[in-house]
Amino acid sequence: MKTITVVIPCRNERNYIAECIEAIYASVLPDSTAIKVFIVDGMSEDGTRELVNQFMAKHADLYLVDNLKQVTPFAFNLGIAAGGKVDYVQIVGARHILSSNYLANCMQLLEQDNSIWCVGGKIVNEYVNETGRVISKAMSTTFGMGLGNFRTLDQSGFTDTVTSPMYPYWVFEKIGFFDEELIRNQDDDFNYRVTKSGGKIYYNNDISLKYYVRGNYEGLWRQFFQYGYWKVFVNKKHKAVTTLRQLVPPMFVVYLFTWTLSMFIGFNVFFAFSLPLIGYLLLSMYFTMIISDNKTNKWDVFKTFPILHISYGLGYLKGIIDFLILIKKPSNKQKRLSR
Repeated sequence: MKTITVVIPCRNERNYIAECIEAIYASVLPDSTAIKVFIVDGMSEDGTRELVNQFMAKHADLYLVDNLKQVTPFAFNLGIAAGGKVDYVQIVGARHILSSNYLANCMQLLEQDNSIWCVGGKIVNEYVNETGRVISKAMSTTFGMGLGNFRTLDQSGFTDTVTSPMYPYWVFEKIGFFDEELIRNQDDDFNYRVTKSGGKIYYNNDISLKYYVRGNYEGLWRQFFQYGYWKVFVNKKHKAVTTLRQLVPPMFVVYLFTWTLSMFIGFNVFFAFSLPLIGYLLLSMYFTMIISDNKTNKWDVFKTFPILHISYGLGYLKGIIDFLILIKKPSNKQKRLSR
């Protein structure tokens, strides 16, 4: 008998939690497999908890766990602890709708190759509005997210992180649980510890999850600012830059600041400093054209790229100032999630 703990961190997700739960129970699994599903809820106020209670009446192996701290890594650890020692742990976002073969294929890969410590699948974006559709298009490109990012992969293979990951339980016994101090990037931190300890992370293009993309630019800006900010905290913790692509946005922001100053030096210097920016704008235009269709507002796509890059870059630079220069603790303002 193989056993799986499914952990779903959640807060105010009434519109999506039902489909998330239904997809898990629609999974096609070997007969000798048992699952327990833990909805770890950050004290939702929108009716999510009442809806989960309705599903609990239908599924004896579905549980509601209170997350009083309302912090994502704390939710992960609560769910894993509640499930006890099992064979596998599956992390699922409340807006992630797993394909019916997701759990079985992850298990199969982990059983076939002991060097693989983590498996996840491809994201199929679903849009709550037109802004969400535009954002997802930009985030599906290497220009938007960087080379090697799992969101842009289209073939199975090894990578540095995945979404909705499955781990063998023994991985947590070997390297510990999620860092509860990390409001953001807790998955990056954990998967860096996986690879540092000798494990491999596998992206499986044959399994998928539908993801409901949040659709507003204010939330996108705050989300990526926090990604950049908390990435520095992770780097400081490990005394290492975990990926090279994370350095590009802060370098771009520094360049923009330098470019602005070059206006006061002279035309020739300003012109020379403008060439990289012209190249960036041309690349933005190129990727805007290749991912846009007749229904897409091309200006909205075009402006999404600098929002992604500048917000992340500014957050990263803020993290350098706070964590490396001023030796401060994480700002309470950056603990607010982009809901």
